[in-house]
Amino acid sequence: MATACVDMSAALTKLADARHLAAEIHVEFAKSSDASNRAVLADTDEASAAAAAEARKARQVVDRNLERLRGALVSLGYADDARQLDAFEARYQEYRRLDDEILPLAVENTNLKAQRLSFGPSRAAADAFRAALDAAARSNPRAGALAARAGAAVYEIQVLQAPHIAEAGEASMASMEQRMTASESAARAALGELARVLGANAGRPLADAATALDRFTQVNAEIVALSRRNTNVRSLALSLGRKRMVTAECDDQLRVLEQALAGHPSGATR
Repeated sequence: MATACVDMSAALTKLADARHLAAEIHVEFAKSSDASNRAVLADTDEASAAAAAEARKARQVVDRNLERLRGALVSLGYADDARQLDAFEARYQEYRRLDDEILPLAVENTNLKAQRLSFGPSRAAADAFRAALDAAARSNPRAGALAARAGAAVYEIQVLQAPHIAEAGEASMASMEQRMTASESAARAALGELARVLGANAGRPLADAATALDRFTQVNAEIVALSRRNTNVRSLALSLGRKRMVTAECDDQLRVLEQALAGHPSGATR
C-alpha cells in the first residue's frame, strides 16, 4: 500500500512538472518570437542587438526544457503526448532555421544605415554643392543656368536614394543605379562647362563645388552598397512570410500539448 502511494505521488509530481515545463516552453517561445520581431523592427543597432540577444536567450530556455519535457513524458508513459511534442519540434526546428537567418540580418541594419547616410552626409554634401554653385555663378547669367542644371542632376540622385533603399528587386535597383550614374555624369559635365564659362573668374567656390560633388558621389556609393545588402528588407520579408506561418503552427502545437497534459487524470499513467 505504501509503495503504491509513493508511486502515485511520484506520478503526480512528474505530471505537474510536465505541465509546468510545457507552459514554460510556450511562454519562452512567445518571448523569443516577440524579441525576434522587435530585432527586425528596431530603429537602432543597439536595440536590434539587444532584442536579438533576448530572442536567443529565450530559445535556449525552450531548448533546455524540451529535453526535460521529453524525459518526463517518456517516464509517465504518455506516448500520444510525446508524439505531439515531436510535431511541435518539427515545426520548431524550421522556426530556428528561419530565426538564425533573420537575426543576423536584422542586427546588420544595412537599409537603416543607408537611410541615415541619405538623410545626413549625403544631404549635407548636396547642400554644400548647390551653395558653392550659387556662389560661383552669382555674377554670370549663363553660369546660373549651368549651376541650376548641375544642382538638378544631383537632386535627381537624391530622389532615387529612398526608393533604392526600399527596393528588393535586382532589376529595379540596377535601373536606378544606371539613372544615378547618368545624373552624376550630367552634373560633372555641367560643372566642367561652368568652369569654361567662368574661366579665370571661377575662383574658390567652383573648387568647393567640385569637392562637394566628389563627397556626394562617395557617400552615394556607400548608400548603394549598403542598400544592395538589403538586410532590413530581407529580414522583414522573412518575418512577415514563412516565419509568421511557422510561428503560428508552433503556437498551435504547444496549445494542443498543454491541453492534452491538462486532460490527464491526476495520478494516472498510460
